[in-house]
Amino acid sequence: MVDWTALWDGYAWPGIIIVAQIVAILVPLLLSVAYLTYAERKVIAAIQLRKGPNVVGPFGLLQPIADAVKLLFKETILPAGANKVVFLAAPILTFVLGLIGWAVIPFDEGWVLADINVGILYLFAISSLGVYGVIMAGWASNSKYPFLSALRSAAQMVSYEVSMGFVIVTVLICVGSLNLTDIVLAQKDLWFAVPLLPMFVVFFISILAETNRSPFDLAEGESEIVAGFFLEYSSLSFALFFLGEYANMILMSAMTTILFLGGWLPIVDVAPFNWIPGIVWFAGKTALVLFFFLWVRATFPRYRYDQLMRLGWKVFLPLSLFWVVLTAGVVVAFDLVPRS
Repeated sequence: MVDWTALWDGYAWPGIIIVAQIVAILVPLLLSVAYLTYAERKVIAAIQLRKGPNVVGPFGLLQPIADAVKLLFKETILPAGANKVVFLAAPILTFVLGLIGWAVIPFDEGWVLADINVGILYLFAISSLGVYGVIMAGWASNSKYPFLSALRSAAQMVSYEVSMGFVIVTVLICVGSLNLTDIVLAQKDLWFAVPLLPMFVVFFISILAETNRSPFDLAEGESEIVAGFFLEYSSLSFALFFLGEYANMILMSAMTTILFLGGWLPIVDVAPFNWIPGIVWFAGKTALVLFFFLWVRATFPRYRYDQLMRLGWKVFLPLSLFWVVLTAGVVVAFDLVPRS
């Protein structure tokens, strides 16, 4: 006879809890993505002495909702010469990759969906896969400009992943663990942004290039290749690219917060700072990194492609490799090897 109570307790109830946790992450994330577009327009408008969105709703707060409704009801156009399966799969892949990375992000101590021991490798793998969505979109469109954009993006993202990897290695040498919670707790006394300041700067610039953001937005260079890899996209497929890019921005900002800014830890562990919940500290630091994303876009002109490649291979790669050797030498020389 089947013990339905044991079956429920063993399978159904844990499944419901996991689904509820996923929903609790995805709903605020999608709202954050929507209002990041609003924040971006407001920040850039303030820098350029404009008002930004101010018509739809009070202070323009309903503008992201209006944009979403408009994109949802537009017609989806498939180019006649496109490979339709790959063409439609590309935005879905980009959007999904922007979401699944959040499975290992610790929002507070114990607040993580999957507390795996190789969380940082999982995140690095997810960020590396982002290039496939761009390449698929550029190739499947059967159009010259998107294809050129896909070639640019592939070289750009691969180039900056190398320096990102070395930066992550310097952090792992200091921590002795690949678990993201352990990385945050290792910064209880001092955030890694202080002793690893050059790597913090290299990592931030590298994630700008990894997410195809200004001044490294050559994959979407409007002045040269019209709109880049999503030139032929419209309606919901364009919206998925848009959501994926901004979700990836938030993910990379959260990754920066965990690696260098102490995650959910307060600035100093004294009152009143330690009264603020950890998740509020985590959200605030992530928002600060995102603000720099927007600030850079409004301030710096786009790099030429040769400048982009020179920075990645001739500056960041040697610097990050040198810092790996220096960090390892200091840790061994002063017997600072973390004990598990």
